[in-house]
Amino acid sequence: MNGGAGRHRRTMTDVNTVKMGTAGIDISCAFAPSSSTPDHIVVAEQLGYQRAWCYDSPALYPDVWMVLALTAVRTSRIGLGPAVLIPSLRHPMVSAAAAAGLADLAPGRVAVAIGAGFTGRYTIGQPPMRWADVAAYIRALRGLLRGEEVLWDGALAKMLERKPVDVPLLVGADGPKGRAVAAELGDGVLGSGLPPTGDDLPAWRGVLTFGTVLGPDEALTDERVMDAAGHAVAVAYHGAWERRGAGGVDRLPGGRLWREAIEQIAPERRHLAVHEGHLSRVTDRDLPAVRAGIELLPKMSLTGTPAQLRDRIARFQQDGVTEVLYQPAGRDIPGELERFIAAVR
Repeated sequence: MNGGAGRHRRTMTDVNTVKMGTAGIDISCAFAPSSSTPDHIVVAEQLGYQRAWCYDSPALYPDVWMVLALTAVRTSRIGLGPAVLIPSLRHPMVSAAAAAGLADLAPGRVAVAIGAGFTGRYTIGQPPMRWADVAAYIRALRGLLRGEEVLWDGALAKMLERKPVDVPLLVGADGPKGRAVAAELGDGVLGSGLPPTGDDLPAWRGVLTFGTVLGPDEALTDERVMDAAGHAVAVAYHGAWERRGAGGVDRLPGGRLWREAIEQIAPERRHLAVHEGHLSRVTDRDLPAVRAGIELLPKMSLTGTPAQLRDRIARFQQDGVTEVLYQPAGRDIPGELERFIAAVR
């Protein structure tokens, strides 16, 4: 009845890993989900990506479980899961039923990453959750998936008509509190941009990246590059605004332009606008700032020549990363998937 307070460590081979890339790291993909995402994950499977993760941010994207279920019935090998699931959006029983149902459709291919929330919380006017509450949710979800009785909201809960299901639970964490939860409870840990490091962390360590492969004569300001990866610069402004306020934004190239534009919006509505286009497109409001701060792009993302990307991934491996989650964007997502895996393979 403790909700599965303990956990067991998994190695990468426990989840049917296929090693790829010059650095021997698993090459996976991630998506800001849309109605086209199942089609794109089919392409990713054909190209050899190890796993496909989909974001959980309902104010921006379609329901993550619906997209994953549609994908599961059209694929046979690629791993699937949400990254990261936001506990405040769903009762743990709802997440347990969804994860178990997806595992029925894609046996042995499902993993679930859980975090405190960024856009999934900020876009509804709320800050990230307390990590103590995230940890309690992970314990409850693991217990439910194991077929145990767990105590939640003052009452016992159990999946009554289901056999236990083994689904790895990862923790999406960039700061020390989140990584402490990952060290205690996670089968793996996912970082955003920066590699998760620490001797006490699980062996399964992923890092989320975005960007695009540059052709021999392409510049950062070219239309294709901006379409595929310019949003990475905008995300730097979004994150600085939420975590460090106006001063943090102003210290970034182009940041003052972005801040002045967002401050034109009434404070009570501002949270609805800050994350528009998050990880999918550059909005008209963001565009002047992104152009002014385009020098950030190769620093904030995997944007560069094939040789530069292979070098970055080799450095990830040196830092202990075992999985790279590449998120394509723009008008040609299948092309971005193909270019990226060809470059790093």
